Amino acid sequence: MKVGTFRVDGERRVGLLDAAEGHVRPFALERFHAERGVEALARLTAEGLPLPQLGDPVALSDIVLEAPIPRPRRNIFCVGKNYYDHAQEFASSGFDSSAAAGAVPKVPIIFSKVPESVIAAGEPIVMDSSVDAAVDYEVELTVIIGRGGRGIKKADALDHVWGYTIVNDVTARDLQGRHSQWLIGKSQDTFCPMGPWAVTAEEIDLAATRVQTFVNGEQRQDSNTGLLIFDVPTIIETLSAGITLLPGDVIATGTPAGVGIGFKPPRYLGHGDVVRVEIDGIGALENRLVDRAREARAAD
Repeated sequence: MKVGTFRVDGERRVGLLDAAEGHVRPFALERFHAERGVEALARLTAEGLPLPQLGDPVALSDIVLEAPIPRPRRNIFCVGKNYYDHAQEFASSGFDSSAAAGAVPKVPIIFSKVPESVIAAGEPIVMDSSVDAAVDYEVELTVIIGRGGRGIKKADALDHVWGYTIVNDVTARDLQGRHSQWLIGKSQDTFCPMGPWAVTAEEIDLAATRVQTFVNGEQRQDSNTGLLIFDVPTIIETLSAGITLLPGDVIATGTPAGVGIGFKPPRYLGHGDVVRVEIDGIGALENRLVDRAREARAAD
């Protein structure tokens, strides 16, 4: 099942996508629940309740697509250096504060992005070159938790996954290096494009799902979720060992090699660049980068 969050006639709705027919069918959710986006479906599943009835089809041309979970209830959990090739390229970049412990982490490296950084497909990624001049991209398969819990074991972890979406973990490398931790460099406004759709867990083969990034049509990243250092069950077990996971929690699982910092010299994003991140079975998430400082200078 592929679903999305969108606005139609100014109202937020959650609906089932029929790509072949070019429409979505909204679920009959109360407005309060619909405001939470796809999180509402994850919560119903967690409570063992049936999904609401579907309404009449709405053409895709008549909706404004939003992020599947437009404003997560709490920070997005993220995993750093979780593909072997990216761990090596990042460790040699000079921006990795964890490199002293070795290029490949022995346990998952966890950080977070604030909820307010989330934007939808098609919305601009806004950088400010007077604040962050080294902006990078990272395609990531992203987990949406269904049934929550604490102390979840690996063997049971996938039973707690409602589904998946895509996150582009946009990063200000200069801020990441300057502050020696990653929250500020990862959480700038608009630095978490999410979507375009979410799919239920059975739609994704974690052992063999392709992930890719294109910048202005040029392929930069091309890998497979089967190459994760720490798989999804390990990540869930690690997080839930001391943190109670909640329905609707979002976990970005890491990015492969090919990010801008990995090139010599680095190939950061600039004003007007279009970033397209793709994951098979979910779709393509595309956003254009806008430099606020550059536009301000041009307006003077």
